[in-house]
Order: sequence, then structure tokens, then C-alpha cells
Amino acid sequence: MIIRPVRDTAADAEVVRELADAAFADTSPAGAEPGPTPLRLARTRHLARTDPGGCWLAESGGEPVGAVLSIRREGLWAPSLFAVRPSAQGKGVGRLLLERAAAHSRGCLRGMVCAADSPAAARRYRLAGFTLHPAMRLAGRVDRDGLLDPGDIPVHRGNATHLHLLDSVDRRLRGSAHGPDHELMLGHFEELLIADALAGSGYCYRDGGVVRLLAATSKRIAARLLREALARVPDGVEARVEHLTAEQEWALDVGLEVGLTPRAGGFVGVRGMRPPTPYLPSGAFL
Repeated sequence: MIIRPVRDTAADAEVVRELADAAFADTSPAGAEPGPTPLRLARTRHLARTDPGGCWLAESGGEPVGAVLSIRREGLWAPSLFAVRPSAQGKGVGRLLLERAAAHSRGCLRGMVCAADSPAAARRYRLAGFTLHPAMRLAGRVDRDGLLDPGDIPVHRGNATHLHLLDSVDRRLRGSAHGPDHELMLGHFEELLIADALAGSGYCYRDGGVVRLLAATSKRIAARLLREALARVPDGVEARVEHLTAEQEWALDVGLEVGLTPRAGGFVGVRGMRPPTPYLPSGAFL
């Protein structure tokens, strides 16, 4: 068994994508690898550059059998991907990979992870010290009659000039900025929405019908951003909002208002912190 760093190459990015597809082939949509293929490939290369100590590939007999990607941002450590080929599961591959990635977390007081709805994932992250919070996802066609909103908090499209605002909101909610991850998300997600008023600030990434990441300094602003994101989902496209823990009832209420259906959707794990709120994490960038 060889454990080596994931390289910033197209070949390694493709290997990690193929491993993830094999590992998550039999999971529910909530447990599948998040995001379209170009984003997943870009994410692997991005983290290989920013977090080389947290990204590892396992090979046996010259064949890739597992991979882990993890992020370290200002004292917060977050596994972004953990995948072991089904034929290699139960043979210690996952344990070795997680040990390498966990070394990248030394000195971090906080941790977050979005875990698949599976006993293996729950066991893996609980043994790693995460407190697991059951999560839901919302999905369905948006009932636009339920989108009535006073609109007293202005929402507009954001861009790279808002990076300081994004990092400021991140630090307030989860104790650490996303930093360079925002630059990648800006380049791959369809739209960034910004709310910045006397009442507070927040942002939301929307990609087609999917709310990828939402953070705000108050539930009122968060609900306004979520309604706006759902209002912009194209007609005929299914909307999806994921990783709602019990702390995110504000998001559940908005989803129910517009006819989305809640279902069980895995876990959000935290270590050394409570689940941030109001906050809907990104499965890939937390």
C-alpha cells in the first residue's frame, strides 16, 4: 500500500473523481459527491495547491483505491472528500488515509464535515471526534405563489469586490474565512447573491436550482437570501437545498413556504464548535 500526496494535475483530479463515483455509486443523492464534474476536478486541483498536507491518494498494486481531500482555513479543518473503492473497503485503507489527513488538522481548534447518510460515514467521523447532527435536504419545484416577500432587505449580485464581506461573514459564523475557496466558487457557481444593510450582511451561492452555500449574520437576512435564490431558480428546474440541521429551521420554513419537500440527508459533523447558524454549508468547501 502506497499513500502519496494528491498532485495538482489533470490526471490526479480525474483519478479522484473516478474513485468518488465508485465509492458513492450506491448512495442517496444526499450522499453523492456534490457538484458538476468541472467543479469537482477544479476542487481537487485547487486543494492540492492550497492544502497539500491534507490531500492524499492510496494505491495498491499500482491501482488507486482511495482518496481524501481536506481543507485547513484559519484554525478550522474540514474533510471535503473521503472515498474508498468498494473492493478496498474494510481493509484499513480509509483509516490510513484519514490518519494522514488528520495530521493536517493539528493545531486546529474547530472542525466541520458534511457526511453521507451511511453507517460507515457516521462511524468514521464520530471516531475522528466529530459530533454528528442529523441533517435534512429540501427538494422540489418552487411554488412561486409562496415567494411573497416584502423585499425590505436589498439583495444584489456579488463579485470579486465583495470578498472582504464574504470573509467577514464567514469569520463571524464559523470562526474562519473561506479565503481562496471563494475565488474558485465565484468562477464555477452561476450566481453570488449579496445582502449588505444596516441590519447585517450575508451571501448565497446559487448554481442552477441548487443553493450551494449560504451564510448571514441574522436569520432574517438568511431567509431573505434563500427566498431570493429560490426565486431565481429557472422555471422547470428542481430546486435543492441541503445540509439543514435543527439549527436551520429558518431554512426549513422557507422551503415549506414554497412547496419544497424535506427528506433525511446525512449528517453535519462539528468538532470544537456548534453548527454555525444561520448557515447552510457547502458539501465541497464547508
